[in-house]
Amino acid sequence: MQKSISIVIPNYNGRHLLEKYLPSVFLAAENANTEFEVIVIDDGSKDDSISFIKENYQQVKLLINDKNRGFSYTCNHGIEAAKYELILLLNSDVKLTPDYFEHQWKYFDQPDTFGVMARIMSFDESRIEDAARFLYYGGCRIKANKFYYSENPEDENVYTAYLSGANALVDARKLKELGGFDEIYSPFSSEDFDLSLRAWQLGWKCYYEHRAFCFHHVSGSTKTQIKSNFIKKIYYRNRYILQGIHLQGLRKVFYPLQQVFTELIPKLLTGKTWVLESYKDYLAHRDRINASSAQLQILKQKYNSNLNVSDIMAIINQSVSNKKIKLL
Repeated sequence: MQKSISIVIPNYNGRHLLEKYLPSVFLAAENANTEFEVIVIDDGSKDDSISFIKENYQQVKLLINDKNRGFSYTCNHGIEAAKYELILLLNSDVKLTPDYFEHQWKYFDQPDTFGVMARIMSFDESRIEDAARFLYYGGCRIKANKFYYSENPEDENVYTAYLSGANALVDARKLKELGGFDEIYSPFSSEDFDLSLRAWQLGWKCYYEHRAFCFHHVSGSTKTQIKSNFIKKIYYRNRYILQGIHLQGLRKVFYPLQQVFTELIPKLLTGKTWVLESYKDYLAHRDRINASSAQLQILKQKYNSNLNVSDIMAIINQSVSNKKIKLL
């Protein structure tokens, strides 16, 4: 059954991207034959993004942050304003196919679905950039950078460790219950991984649909506008934060040793001094990390869930035991 959709697009200095790709968004939404709205949230752009939207897309619900606040806050601003049953979290540098939604409706017939993501293709169609992801431990660290898909195109039960923030179609009620993205990850990186881990731990499933796909404009948004070392510093800080929130048991106890001996020391010895700033910033977030962990436990109690990260790994691994899968 088709459901109404709010399409939430964060924007930062992306006038050129909006001009290129918004037409594909409207075409896909119109072809879905359902109620929809498009919400663009401007995050302190210095270009003419705002005037472009006002002049060319009066049907867009335009929200404007008071200053540049980062991806999580900006998306949450749009999530809060969204009024429909499903929310498509969409990057401004993604082009949708005309029948983008066609194969995704069925997932929301199941009450425990959190969301589904489509296949992300490079613009030249030469490679798959993002697909379903396995969840596994690298030592003590939680990882999800192994991609796969089912070779049966009609397989409807392909789980993914997390839904890419670039094109995640999610249940709006569940997303709002989670509080959207955790703003501890601002300005960017790891927030989509964290969101899906929290959803999974409440017993809500994340799916991958290979027959739905979109195209990604490589380095079309944030990464082209921010210095490389700053990106690396935030990336590693947020990776540490995610582990701090979601690790449990002995892995949580021994993870600091892995941090020091496999990441901090090797990087410092090769002159990558920015990693020390990542680590210091991570330590400065300990109170917020504990608060995020505590909030997750409250929600797990509310939904009578005892699932943890290891359980999610087992669910995903078991689900592929009888499938013919393709690793990427």
